[in-house]
Formats: sequence, C-alpha cells, structure tokens
Amino acid sequence: MFVYPSSIDLSSRTLRYLSRQLAVRQREIGTRWRRLSAGQQALLSLAHLRCGDTYARLAAGFGVGIATVYRYIREAIEVLAALAPTLAEVMKTAARKAFVILDGTLLPIDRIAADTPYYSGKHKRHGMNVQVLTDPFGRLLWASPALPGATHDLTAARSHAIIDALAAAGLKCWADKAYQGAGRPVRVPFRGRRLKRWKRRHSSHAKIRCVGEQAMATLKTWRLLRKLRCSTNRITDIVKAVLVLHHASA
Repeated sequence: MFVYPSSIDLSSRTLRYLSRQLAVRQREIGTRWRRLSAGQQALLSLAHLRCGDTYARLAAGFGVGIATVYRYIREAIEVLAALAPTLAEVMKTAARKAFVILDGTLLPIDRIAADTPYYSGKHKRHGMNVQVLTDPFGRLLWASPALPGATHDLTAARSHAIIDALAAAGLKCWADKAYQGAGRPVRVPFRGRRLKRWKRRHSSHAKIRCVGEQAMATLKTWRLLRKLRCSTNRITDIVKAVLVLHHASA
C-alpha cells in the first residue's frame, strides 16, 4: 500500500476550530497520551466528513489502525453534534429575519430492497429524510434529526415540531408543494386548475425557494453525505456535526 498527498477544500479556520474543541474534550476526560494530536485528529475527521475518505485509507495515511480511526472520528462527531443549535435557539435567531425557507432532502444510504421504511418513493432510492431551515440569503440555519426516507416532508416537519415553532415565533416560511396543508406560517405554491391566473405568484415563490436549493447543494459538498454507509442511528449526529463545521467555516 502506498500513500499520496491530498487536500481538503476547507479553510484553516475550520481545522483550528475542531482542534480546539477536541483539545477541550481531551482535557475534560483527562487524556494523557494519544497516537495523534488534537490537530491531527481534527484533520483526519475533516478528511472523512468532507472528502468521504474511508477508514482504511485514513489509517494508512496517518499511520494508525482502522479501529483507532473509527474511535477518533466518532469522538469528533459526538463533540461537534453536542454544539449544534436546537430548534428553539434557531427560532430566536431567525425572529430577526424577514422569513425562512423550509425544505427537505434525502441523504442516500446503503440499504437493501427489504428495508422498506428507508425507501423514498419520490426519489426512488433508500435514504434518510432531513428537514433544513435556511435564511433569505440561503445560509443554513438548522438541520433536523434524520428520519427514514419513506417519511413525507410534511409529516417530518410536524414530527420535529417545526410548524408549531414557526407559528409560535410568528415567522413567515416559504416551502414547496410537499408542505401543502401545513398551516398559516408556511406559504406554499397555489394548487388549482387556473394556474395561468397565478403564474406570477408561482414565479416569485419559486425564486425565493431556489435560494434554499442552493443551501442544499452546499450541504452536499460534504461528500460523506452523498452516500452514507454507516448505521442509521449515527446519521443525525453526522448531520449536526457537518452543520456546526459549516457555521465555523462561514
């Protein structure tokens, strides 16, 4: 096996941020010695999350065992996930904004045909449903816990109490047709036969929502999220970790 140099398209600020958080974690648990320093562990974790590098490739590149790579990455994800903002905290921040955009995305996972709850009929593939809130400029504000891919977007939004939180905060929200029937806080495209009459309204609504699509594309720049091969129980923490790193690099 041979090792080759590579790069990660993230700023050094992101690396320093994760290094500090890991150093704090090591002091809290009283770690005396490790095969890798906090900075190296942060670099290893970023290579996995951003580039999707496998445990075996990272083990060879950093000169440690595969089990060590697994432990280091899992620890980094847990540390970051604990720093993710809650929905209540995001509502306080978003209250100062004109509106937010709500959208759902499917994170593909490695599952077989028998795993029906994870199969999305809309996307024709297995995955996990994640609800995302963005600001009027397309910046990611919050990502929900992951639910099986068969979950409808409106059902997921209600399960996470997003609709109730928007109503309580008096915050306007734009969303697509999947959220039809969500209630007053959520504005969706008009559905009916006389679509020509509502063409201008549809156009302006689509222009607003397309900003949210840009945020989804930003989320998918973290290559690990393009095809998750881990336990579905870990996906929520991975999404939270990516969100925290995204905010740290902004």
